Amino acid sequence: MTSAHSAQLPSLLVVGSSVVASFFAGKAVKWIRLPSLIGFMLVGVAAGPSLLNLIDESLQQSLSFITEIALTFVAISIGLELSFSSLRQQGKGIIAVILAESFGAFILVTLLVYTLTRDLPLALLFGAIAPASAPAGTVAVIREYRARGPLTRALYAVVGFDDGLGIVIFGFAAAVARTLLNHEAGIHDEGMVRAFLSPATEVVGGIVAGTALAIVFCLLARRLKDGQDVFILLFGFALASVGICTQFHLSIILTNMVFGMAVINTQPNAFVQRLRTELSNVLPLLFVLFFTLAGANLHVLALPSLGLLGLVYALSRSTGLIIGSRIGARVGRAGEMIRKYIGLGILSQAGVAIGLALIVKHEFEGLGPQVAGSSGEILSRGEIIGATILTTITATCIFFELIGPILTRVALSRAGEIHRES
Repeated sequence: MTSAHSAQLPSLLVVGSSVVASFFAGKAVKWIRLPSLIGFMLVGVAAGPSLLNLIDESLQQSLSFITEIALTFVAISIGLELSFSSLRQQGKGIIAVILAESFGAFILVTLLVYTLTRDLPLALLFGAIAPASAPAGTVAVIREYRARGPLTRALYAVVGFDDGLGIVIFGFAAAVARTLLNHEAGIHDEGMVRAFLSPATEVVGGIVAGTALAIVFCLLARRLKDGQDVFILLFGFALASVGICTQFHLSIILTNMVFGMAVINTQPNAFVQRLRTELSNVLPLLFVLFFTLAGANLHVLALPSLGLLGLVYALSRSTGLIIGSRIGARVGRAGEMIRKYIGLGILSQAGVAIGLALIVKHEFEGLGPQVAGSSGEILSRGEIIGATILTTITATCIFFELIGPILTRVALSRAGEIHRES
């Protein structure tokens, strides 16, 4: 419902005022040694439907392009840190970490949710959403504190690549859950292979699109001498990338991370440094906008609905990521700081997870046998599962978005990689 305030105030006045308030809130929370993005999010929560409703749901929807643009630049900045030489230096350890933390979260969440609910399709879908991370929070903390070192490089790689792996895990798990629900309803479909092809297509499509965009961008940008001209061209390609990802249902994070990787691994170092310099000038503004809007999207009134299922999900996901990453780092013989602290830096979860929950809600509606809902109405099993997952993931994302950046800062500080203190 739109409040009287949001109906009377112009959108740009609301957004501009929120940005100013977020800027000073970010400065304020640094006095208590918290990342500034926590201040941005708190202002967003206050301005959103949870409190003042100045940034109501209709305004959030109309400003969603800002979130997509911000994620695009975050993904490009991640890619620009992932040179093949850097990845070779990290060796097989980083691959082991990515596999172990993703599958660790998937397996542990699936097992514990199934133990609690005895509902295998529900457990599989919760497990499949668990590996999804929110790289924007991690990157924002790294850049704010100018972190440098082995753990920082590992975090860039993990939060970039685990979204691609998460998409594949979700696609396979969703296909199995869909088949199980159809079997419950007495429908024996043969669509498993087709369902398995969907996530693979999304990953391959993102790699192809990101590489193609990077090739064209580099051909045009290398003719430009001025750094600002290069950034204007990059901004145009970022917008085009968002459009392509939307049209073909590709991952914005994966596509643009590949874009950045293609640039850093094919272009001279001076060209890459120009891009990094221009990005460092615009990313702080995008972070203020992104996390203010992210805070407005957090409905803190959903927290009371967290319940035992939400607590089990939050604890098992955190445990799976932390223990899985430690096992992977040990198997891959990664450095001591990576083994100890990388799990703390990858707990943030937000947009991607909520997006996957929305996919479950929409695509599973009507699947499975008809059963009585909590209010006595007759619903499909898939519809009940979708509503349960969306409510729980929305509530737990509030927790992960607030605690994730704080723990990332703790990890970087303990690893001795923070080079600018508040």
